[in-house]
Amino acid sequence: MQSFFLPFHSSRIHYLLGGTGDKLLCGFHGYGESAESWAFLEGALGEDYTILAIDLPFHGRTDWKEELYFDPETLISLIGQITAGLPGGEAKGWRPDGGQSGSSHPGDKTGWWLMGYSMGGRIALSLLEKMPQKVQKLVLLAPDGLKVNGWYWLATQTGLGNRFFRWTIRQPGWLFFLLRLGNALKLVNRSVYKFTAHYIGDAFAREQLYARWTTMRGFRPNIRKIQALIREKEIPIRLLYGQHDRIIRPERGEKFRKGGIEAYCRLMLVPMGHQLLQARNGETILSLLKD
Repeated sequence: MQSFFLPFHSSRIHYLLGGTGDKLLCGFHGYGESAESWAFLEGALGEDYTILAIDLPFHGRTDWKEELYFDPETLISLIGQITAGLPGGEAKGWRPDGGQSGSSHPGDKTGWWLMGYSMGGRIALSLLEKMPQKVQKLVLLAPDGLKVNGWYWLATQTGLGNRFFRWTIRQPGWLFFLLRLGNALKLVNRSVYKFTAHYIGDAFAREQLYARWTTMRGFRPNIRKIQALIREKEIPIRLLYGQHDRIIRPERGEKFRKGGIEAYCRLMLVPMGHQLLQARNGETILSLLKD
């Protein structure tokens, strides 16, 4: 995939483009990852799809100099700017503000195909909510966003909670103590303990956590509204979960599927943990995209 930068106010947005197909596939990476996570798909999809993967703020090679806020409208605008410069983008219905509208039927070549892994799932869900007429299909890999995390909501959606979050990033001793105690008493799942300890055990990682969580707080998918849009637009949804995932459990996806969208949503399990976005799952991911 080819690497590009897009100027955005005082920032530079890094993104990758690959493939030459008429279908636009936008891939959104997980927390702490980058657009490179999607590169392995180019070889298998390049003839049918043009693949766009953007490094989100404080990820990859994107240099984010704006305030700590990023939202779906800004991302949609960035996609519009990128696709406006691609050959035939408007004729193929890639522009969010013009051209042909997606019909939400996978046989049609207009519109967007969205894929999101973990945090990127919340991004993809938010775009579907904002631009349902453009979305041809949504493929989610262990997606965040299907359930409101109380701690995340408190830390990012309330002023008092965000200040406490900022203080904890600088003074994390109490959190380490609770984590160790919960792990010793088996009140905290071992996988969750290791995952959390990894991201708060280093001062730079904690600063990144604060910046990333706070900046991405504008992505708040309304699940009931999204389910209604899926039914109305008949948008195909495919979910992939790891059988042994203790970070984002498959039960969340099953509850989402049973919210009146069973006719449009399929869920698949693979014998893995949370790290689903990798080449070894390439054939499975391709099957979800194409079926």
